[in-house]
Amino acid sequence: MKISEIIQQLENFASLVYQEDYDNSGLITGDIYRDCSGVLVSLDCTEELINEAVENNCNLIVSHHPLIFRPLRRIIPENGVGKALIAAIKNDITIYSIHTNLDNVIGGVNTRMADKIGLQNRKILSPRPGDENIGSGMIGNLKYPVSETQILKQLKESFRVPIIRHSALTGKSISRIAICGGAGSFLISNALQQEADWFVSSDIRYHEFFNGEGRMVIADIGHFESEQFTMDLLHDVILEKFPNFAVLKSGIVTNPVNYYI
Repeated sequence: MKISEIIQQLENFASLVYQEDYDNSGLITGDIYRDCSGVLVSLDCTEELINEAVENNCNLIVSHHPLIFRPLRRIIPENGVGKALIAAIKNDITIYSIHTNLDNVIGGVNTRMADKIGLQNRKILSPRPGDENIGSGMIGNLKYPVSETQILKQLKESFRVPIIRHSALTGKSISRIAICGGAGSFLISNALQQEADWFVSSDIRYHEFFNGEGRMVIADIGHFESEQFTMDLLHDVILEKFPNFAVLKSGIVTNPVNYYI
């Protein structure tokens, strides 16, 4: 099994052409024509992840977030990115990232998020021109309307989040929910236009909570929390094509945010 075969399966599911212009999905470092001894899938890529891959004889790491996101001027062991890259190169670890292209396809990150909430009749919240099946976010309906207290409890339980930041509750029952895994504040206006009762995402800034205009509740469940099931998704995508291959989900929690409750 070549590393290139694993990567081809990932790109068949979420082509690199679907990534956003600012993104850096794809091969980060390494030789894709080597034999693959095992795959470690993760949300982020850190030096600790490299060590985990080495310990488990995995020479390919597939992460959602790109290790290199902004241009680098030098690779030195004085920051997290440099340490991880040096460790990967020393240990012949190939790193591949599948970021906004995985966000933008049906069956991707937002589909997993919608599964946890129980959304039906789903569609892309902000589709690309000419293709309703590619784009940002997702919107759908609950099977039955629920109270705002019920949806808050469900979000806490389903996404294992200790605290939810949200705008003022409206007192209405909820039936239509828009979502976006990761940072999704750019989709608030789309959710309003499509008459969502709630918009669930992360990385919402103070002034953006006003943008629900009293008609829609904006809920921030945390970046890591909204995307944590991406590891399961990557695991399943690879095993669908290679059911007998060694694909491991990282046991390291890379969430940099901690909560004092």
